[in-house]
Amino acid sequence: MTTDVLIIGSGGAGLSAALSAKEQGADVIVACKSLPNNAQTCMAQGGINASFDINEIDTHISDTLRSSHGLGSEQMTRTMCENSAIAIEWLASIGVPFSLDEKDNLAKRFMGGASQKRTYYAQDYTGLKILHTLYDNCLKNGVIFKNERLLLNLIVQDKTVQGATFLDITTGEIEAIYAKSVVIATGGYSTVYHGFTTNGIGSTGDGIASIIRAGGVASDLEFVQFHPTALKKSSILVSEAARGEGGYLVNSEGERFVNELAPRDEVARAITREINNGKGVFLDLRHLRREKLTELLPQEMKLCRLHEGIDMATELIPIKPAAHYTMGGIEVNDSLETRDIKGCFAVGECSNAHVHGANRLGGNSLLEIIALGRMAGINASKFEPKTTAKNQEQLLKDKHFISGVYNFTNQINFYEKREFLGKILYHNAGVIRNEIGLKGVLAAVRQMQKEFTFMGISDKSKDNNTNLVEFIEFGNTLEVVEMLLVGALHRTESRGAHYREDFNSENETFRSHSMFWKEDGVLCASFEEAK
Repeated sequence: MTTDVLIIGSGGAGLSAALSAKEQGADVIVACKSLPNNAQTCMAQGGINASFDINEIDTHISDTLRSSHGLGSEQMTRTMCENSAIAIEWLASIGVPFSLDEKDNLAKRFMGGASQKRTYYAQDYTGLKILHTLYDNCLKNGVIFKNERLLLNLIVQDKTVQGATFLDITTGEIEAIYAKSVVIATGGYSTVYHGFTTNGIGSTGDGIASIIRAGGVASDLEFVQFHPTALKKSSILVSEAARGEGGYLVNSEGERFVNELAPRDEVARAITREINNGKGVFLDLRHLRREKLTELLPQEMKLCRLHEGIDMATELIPIKPAAHYTMGGIEVNDSLETRDIKGCFAVGECSNAHVHGANRLGGNSLLEIIALGRMAGINASKFEPKTTAKNQEQLLKDKHFISGVYNFTNQINFYEKREFLGKILYHNAGVIRNEIGLKGVLAAVRQMQKEFTFMGISDKSKDNNTNLVEFIEFGNTLEVVEMLLVGALHRTESRGAHYREDFNSENETFRSHSMFWKEDGVLCASFEEAK
């Protein structure tokens, strides 16, 4: 199977890239692990940032760079912010039903860390409505979808991408899709914090792991944003829009203890300290009253009723921080092309375009996937490889590997390891970290890597084998978590979402990016000065 542009991932970033590449006249295939509308973009409830005049743009850039704690690229941040108004207008033109204010203008709200209202929304379903609209338009424009394809590896020849290999989940067959260029849009890796994340089960860092295996580079994986307000029992997200509309954070003694609209890392740490001191923490929206909550936060009301048995109009909502967004990812240049692999582009949460740095500004994730997603699709459509000869070796390797998995001994239950890893990551490499905790988790991860071939699968069927899928995902998780922990250990400072209680201030020595790659199968790491 061959195409001009292969998009791996069907969230907002992938679909924006697909639609834009199609508009350039390219043939486009989107390969996705699940179904196109089952993407983390759906969970971006609060809204999308945009600035419509020069003063607003400058303030937007300033807020974004301040949140990045010195690790944001001014050039890429400016590119994103200057294209924000165009992104909103494009979304509206293809049918996204943004909420309107009393004057029938696009409504906007505050998000944490912002110095002015700039977040446009569609009730509290913003990401969902954007995703559905993008998918509808992709179908109308003839984008081809290959659903239930799990990415195995990139096909690379002479440091140029030629496509990728996939497990067809429905049949168990291994296949290759060849392309002139590839856009990786596989999302982040917050699900490595299994049981303690707002993300769906698929955010296992597959694209990042594939880049490392293919000879590419990842960066800044230690920066994981913990959303301050996840439901205590289920870790399901309560949108920042709830605080943007005036919600309070109170402890079990009824005290407000933090500025609710401070940057997310500050709020998450304040909540964690209250919990560590034996206090419960709650989101209080009762003063907003039912009519306003029903209009602005209908999804949140349903989630609280369903998962906590709480009526948010009359009761306090018990909350905790949970892993929500990953700032690090695949290292890309200003054209979103990956380092050391030509013709391969990366965008969205799997990519590190240096627009978030050490801590993402609320409302910028949806902006990134649209503004930079379109840019990735256009750039990928223009790439022309020097050779059309197809490398068959990767396909044969992956067929051999999957065949071998069925013969692994299955002495160790990897599901138990996955649950254990989620817990120790959350408590030792979560909101608050220290050297002893990080070293302990890293030792556990490296032991799991040694034991990986003794884990195996119990389900030996070919068709729709979720046991096999989750085993492969766990392998990717172990690769990504090792980089996260190495970065967190060597970054002996606190910066943005990375907080070390044993080094609790920023150190200018570490105003730099952590870089990760492999040589002869061994993980290598270094720091590279931020531009």
